[in-house]
Amino acid sequence: MADQKLSAEDVNRLLADPSGLARAETADKLSRQFGELELTEAERQLAVDIFRIMVRDAEVRVREALATNLKENPLVPNDVAMSLARDVSSVAMPILEFSTVLTNEDLIEIVRSQDPDKQKAVARRKEVDAKVADELVERGDADVAATLAANQGADLTENAMLRMVDRFGDVEGVQDPLAHRARLPVTVAERLVTRVSETLRQHILENHELPADVAADLVLHSRERATINLSTESDEDEVERLVRQMQEHDRLTPSIILRAVCMGDIKFFEYALAVRTGIPIVNARELIHDNGDLGLKGIYGKAGLPQAFYPAIRAAVDVAAETDYDGEENDRERYSRRMIERVLTQYGDLGVDFESADLEYLLAKMNTLPPTLHAEG
Repeated sequence: MADQKLSAEDVNRLLADPSGLARAETADKLSRQFGELELTEAERQLAVDIFRIMVRDAEVRVREALATNLKENPLVPNDVAMSLARDVSSVAMPILEFSTVLTNEDLIEIVRSQDPDKQKAVARRKEVDAKVADELVERGDADVAATLAANQGADLTENAMLRMVDRFGDVEGVQDPLAHRARLPVTVAERLVTRVSETLRQHILENHELPADVAADLVLHSRERATINLSTESDEDEVERLVRQMQEHDRLTPSIILRAVCMGDIKFFEYALAVRTGIPIVNARELIHDNGDLGLKGIYGKAGLPQAFYPAIRAAVDVAAETDYDGEENDRERYSRRMIERVLTQYGDLGVDFESADLEYLLAKMNTLPPTLHAEG
């Protein structure tokens, strides 16, 4: 194979040809051999010296040939790699995406000084250090952020993700890959969830941790139409899928169930008890809406929910059976207010032992809902 090596005489002959095509062929041959053949130290040094000349060649295709063949070679000198990295995009991008010769400091310099195409190439690297990622989030555009968010090899800190939401949280192309990251801190999920589509809200709820009040609000928002008098219009499969996913990810907590039913989301409550007890939804509904007390008490106990919550749950189910919408503006909100008023009355009269966070949640909701209309004078 020795005769295939590019000798000094061979190089001189090829470089003597003034055409760009000949120089590009030389660059291609030399850079491929630099990675494929066993070269002596003298041959390797000669090749490096020629690379340092070729990175200044006026022909872009010469520099492209170098970048394409040297992009994954760990023996390329840093100065050669950086010359290529600062070049036009067609030359720089292979080096920026693949070269391990570039240091984090090199990459940060590129991110700070170069255009979005080069920033995206850095964002696509197999591994992106946290400091480099921080620079990309701060200096890149939405496309750069989307590329970085989609890269599971990028070390995105909590602060970097929060900054990404602040800058691009309303951009769908950023929302989706960010929501689908393997790990999404609670603070990021909470900030992101108010800005995304219904589909992504459900994904975040099912796959990432959220503060209990945010999770409850998310359930209610997702199931806005799923109230007892709109049951024929709501999507049964959607409710069941949401509840089962939450159960599988240990997010179908007693607190979320309590908050949902107290806000009037009876359908979510029905499926929650059906899933937790493992009985068909038809049977669950019959037990929950039993005119006596045995049915609800039986399925509630089987679902393993706290007994201290039972009076509040009983009150919420009773209100749902007795109360309809008033037909006026904001009637759903007033329905929820009536539900909470009744539940809080039970809380005072029967000593319902709410956790303080649940009580505070319901009281806070009361303050945001319109007062009940009085139809009769």
